[in-house]
Amino acid sequence: MREPIRDLGRLEHILEQIDNAEEFVAGKSLVDLQGDKVLQYALIKSIEIIGEASYMLSLEFKEQHTDVAWNQIIKMRHVLVHGYYHISLPVVWSIVHDDLPQLRPYIVQYIEELRKGQS
Repeated sequence: MREPIRDLGRLEHILEQIDNAEEFVAGKSLVDLQGDKVLQYALIKSIEIIGEASYMLSLEFKEQHTDVAWNQIIKMRHVLVHGYYHISLPVVWSIVHDDLPQLRPYIVQYIEELRKGQS
């Protein structure tokens, strides 16, 4: 069930996975990713969790925070889970290097807003 009270926890999960993905690729290249199955699984799992947590955010929250392309994040999770045989490692690399750093400040801002609202 999607409950507004759980939005903070979902956002914290998203931030944790962004941090994990950034840590996993530190000092790595796309060539490293292509040759490292453990790194592939780690990044794919982080992106899946980001998608699932985004899906579980309340509809009200997503409607109030339209700066983030929630539907694209959720669709990517579906591709990774259901279309696993079509996963493109260059796309995974691009998500981690291009998209997640852009998503991070929004997630941090939303977490701060929700924490202030609980005070």
